[in-house]
Amino acid sequence: MPGTENNDLNAKLRQVIETIDIGNLLVEPLTRSIEQLLSASAATMGSNEASVLIRDGNEGDLRFLAAIGEVADQLKDMSVPAGKGIAGFVLSSGQPMVVSDVGGEETFYAEVDKATGYSTQMMLATPLRHNDEVIGVLEYINRAGPPPWEPFTPAEMDKAALCADAIASLVNAYESAKLFRDLGERLMSDQGAELGAVREWLAGIRDTAEHKEMMELAVLLRELASRGDAERAMCRELLDAVLRYSDSRSETSFLGF
Repeated sequence: MPGTENNDLNAKLRQVIETIDIGNLLVEPLTRSIEQLLSASAATMGSNEASVLIRDGNEGDLRFLAAIGEVADQLKDMSVPAGKGIAGFVLSSGQPMVVSDVGGEETFYAEVDKATGYSTQMMLATPLRHNDEVIGVLEYINRAGPPPWEPFTPAEMDKAALCADAIASLVNAYESAKLFRDLGERLMSDQGAELGAVREWLAGIRDTAEHKEMMELAVLLRELASRGDAERAMCRELLDAVLRYSDSRSETSFLGF
């Protein structure tokens, strides 16, 4: 029954596309939220330069996920090789590190400064943990204003650890959303269709009213759920009620209701 098989395939591919697009909708606002929290926390640390690095692959490399400051745009998606730099040490050891003069620190990875033209003088780096696993590194670079700068203090290390906990939660959510999106993209690439035909088919699906409404609902749900515990609880109750109503409709549909 080739017609039935094609319909089943189209239905599965539609679900894959929804997976990809919903993943994209989730990833972008999470990245913005990380940057906003990074900016707010850097202000409390008296620094204008800060960054979040996350694991990149299984070898221990790090990638800049978010950054604020003078060279933020250059840092994004730049990588630090496994075991290199202060960030690499913090990732592997799980211990925070304060360096008042990076020029005298053997572990400092100068290639990032060479690539961006920025001059790192001092740094506070602390691990990002989720469920007892180190998933990245939070860095604060230099102080605001002209040097000489006061070194980062033990009290600021404690404050950075609290900020790291909040940022780690967002990073974990980002990684989950990205995995969700990447899974959909891999499923699409495994279909074996010609790339041009797939793109044309995708464009047609994404232009449909049904797909646009699905994305609008995803955005509304995300917006509502982000406003607090009460809103999330209300959202869950509403969705449960809708699902129960839909199930009851399905069960009685053979009676003509």
